[in-house]
Amino acid sequence: QLHLVQSGGGLVQPGGSLRLSCAASGFTLDYYAIGWFRQAPGNEREWVSCISTRASTTYYEDSLKGRFAISRDLANNTVFLSMYSMITDDTGVYYCAADPWADPCTFDPDEYEYWGQGTQVTVSS
Repeated sequence: QLHLVQSGGGLVQPGGSLRLSCAASGFTLDYYAIGWFRQAPGNEREWVSCISTRASTTYYEDSLKGRFAISRDLANNTVFLSMYSMITDDTGVYYCAADPWADPCTFDPDEYEYWGQGTQVTVSS
């Protein structure tokens, strides 16, 4: 079976940093683009970032450029989302998702076939 297992969420103070992990099992990330989405309470799920399949090109929601960084470690079949200078608006449940052979990757959640379980991120003092 194909799974994405997330880890790394938690509580962080404003201005702090956090790194989320998304580990794939049952398939190799070489052939999948990975996207990150988040959902704040009372809001719809929104696209955060993605990394494409072959070229490893990265994309970010405009307002997050410079604060978030997506990367992948193919040897460990894991994708990371590093978040810096965090603000309270970054609070929400974060999800990773896999889209086969996507290059470039997309912001459309309907294109993603496999989803992680979600991890809570809370930015609060």
